[in-house]
Amino acid sequence: MVSITINGREIKTDQEDITLLQLARSEGIGIPTLCFHKALLPYGACRLCVVEVTGGQNTKIVNSCAYPVREDGISVQTNTPKLKQIRKNILEFLLARCPEIDMVKKMASGLGVKEKRLPEKSLPEDQTEECILCGLCVRVCGEVIGKEAISFVHRGAEREVAAPFYSQSKDCVGCTACHFVCPTGAIKVKESGNKRFISPWNTEITLVTCEMCGISFAPENSGEYLQAKLGLPAEWLKLCPQCRRKVAAETMGKYDFTSRNVILKK
Repeated sequence: MVSITINGREIKTDQEDITLLQLARSEGIGIPTLCFHKALLPYGACRLCVVEVTGGQNTKIVNSCAYPVREDGISVQTNTPKLKQIRKNILEFLLARCPEIDMVKKMASGLGVKEKRLPEKSLPEDQTEECILCGLCVRVCGEVIGKEAISFVHRGAEREVAAPFYSQSKDCVGCTACHFVCPTGAIKVKESGNKRFISPWNTEITLVTCEMCGISFAPENSGEYLQAKLGLPAEWLKLCPQCRRKVAAETMGKYDFTSRNVILKK
């Protein structure tokens, strides 16, 4: 059992591998963040979740999303003037990079940041930029899907997320997990006929057509990937989920499950 104090409130936990951010959220204590996702490993990209941790005579500023709750008796502050200023500085840069993103504008406004206080020569030429470089898309592709179809490229002001050589990656299975976790809508997915288009990865995926109803329902390479990974039968790729359920229901109706051995009804 570990006992720590957050904002003057004593909290005890026996959970292992829990971070300060997770513990605070479980107790209803809000800490802002843009790069955290419960399905992914801690990363600490946005730096908005910083907190002050005091142990003994020492106080340090850490990323709460990556700081494990292991030290008994530490004191944590989540909203001091110093922390507010750090978050304001970060949001000023984010507001300058992505001035039209509602999430960024809302968070900035909540901290009293209404303008981007940067020299005009420091501002990006493209004022429609939507990517905040949180890394969620890169991480979900590698950690959850098990692929590396996209990654960070370049450094400094030129840093961005891209597919290899800015062309369609052979590793992309068209699952759109990157689109799902993107907090700003920077990743776009469109479907037309049996094609799925994912930007800005310049990716075009062919969808499987259901043999029963004729709708396009899943990427071909995604189905093949899942079939190999999960050991699914080849027939699994031929029918959409709705038709699979229909076939399963009709098949179950032909069998007697009440006897000790399942037998075909007469």
